[in-house]
Amino acid sequence: MLWQQSRTPLGMSRRHFMQHAAGASAMVGTSLAMGHSLRVHAQELQKKRKSAILLWMGGGPATIDLWDLKPGAPTGGPFKQISTSGDVQICEHLPLMAQQMHNMAIIRSMSTREADHDRGRYYMHTGFVPNPNVEHPSYGAVLAHELMAQRPELEIPPFISVGGASEGPGFLGMAWSPFTVGSNGQVNDLDMGLDDRRLVQRMKVLETIEKGFIAQSRGPAAEDHQKILAKTLNLMTSQQMEAFKVEKEAQNVRDRYGDNGFGRGCLMARRLVEVGVPFIEVDLGGWDNHAGIHNILETQRLPTLDKAMSALVEDLEQRGLLQDTAIVWMGEFGRTPRINGDAGRDHWARSWSVVVGGGGMKGGIAVGATSADGTEVESEPYSSEDVMASICQTLGISLETTYTSKNGRPMKIANGGKVIKELFA
Repeated sequence: MLWQQSRTPLGMSRRHFMQHAAGASAMVGTSLAMGHSLRVHAQELQKKRKSAILLWMGGGPATIDLWDLKPGAPTGGPFKQISTSGDVQICEHLPLMAQQMHNMAIIRSMSTREADHDRGRYYMHTGFVPNPNVEHPSYGAVLAHELMAQRPELEIPPFISVGGASEGPGFLGMAWSPFTVGSNGQVNDLDMGLDDRRLVQRMKVLETIEKGFIAQSRGPAAEDHQKILAKTLNLMTSQQMEAFKVEKEAQNVRDRYGDNGFGRGCLMARRLVEVGVPFIEVDLGGWDNHAGIHNILETQRLPTLDKAMSALVEDLEQRGLLQDTAIVWMGEFGRTPRINGDAGRDHWARSWSVVVGGGGMKGGIAVGATSADGTEVESEPYSSEDVMASICQTLGISLETTYTSKNGRPMKIANGGKVIKELFA
């Protein structure tokens, strides 16, 4: 059978792809002509499209060493602060991001409840603590669901996760699940091992068979399958798939982002925003540094983060897209102010930082503050719900939006979180 023998790229199962095709078939009413250009003019995007990019730092980054340093304190570590283009100081090993901080805000008074990796990951992705009776939708599912109406011409999935799996769609359903692509940034056209001519021939044969089944009144399954096949072919041949092909960017552009998975992922995120994808998550793991943390940060994590994140922010601003694209940088929690006996930092959710920007939010500022040693929040504390509510606000999504879970319970968007007012002053 064609579908059994065919191959799917991106480390994705055929079932996963078909689920997306089915979901997309239900979501998208019309498709663009084959000659649709990859790049839509930035001013046109600004008029009608909002997007969000989540830079996910799996493992729990030591924000006390990046965004809220404590020089001179026993908890402070060896890194120095540097001035930035905004009214904040950050780590000396983020010099490129220092030039972009006029576009970004640091929420330094995060105080959350979950210091376990799995629970923290779920909570920061959904705004809800894990509950065995309900599966809550993640950022990507919620924002794609609410923003999809702005882009009826979108042919590729509205929620794309690059370099690692995101949290799922919960009770919103499979149509809003993440379309996961490999972190190497290399995405080929959906490939069945056939040239274009043979592929079209086989699809025509399948179409004939499907019509025969439908004519024999074999039930709705045949009609549904025909719709899925049509959407699948549309996706396979869509010019919007070009957005995944970061290798088509000029070498100097790729070099600016960094020759690594996260760099290519951030470059891909910019390209996906340009074709109208509402939500993209890019994964950078490796932050669970219980030992030798400062050497790991200085030589590995921070150079990778600095190049890619700064290039993404700069490119979005220069292309007129940052005003309508919210960026969120966060992990599942922070790390202890106390440096342990292995020269590492452990899990810490009581006082840490999240960085946001774009989408019309105020940049160049620090919101909230922690104590001189970083152990306590000394201003109004903010939660996952509050960050999510603020992102919804800046993207024009009503905070009165309420969903109904599968067990019939009403679920308010962002779990009823409050907007962080300093971001909109």
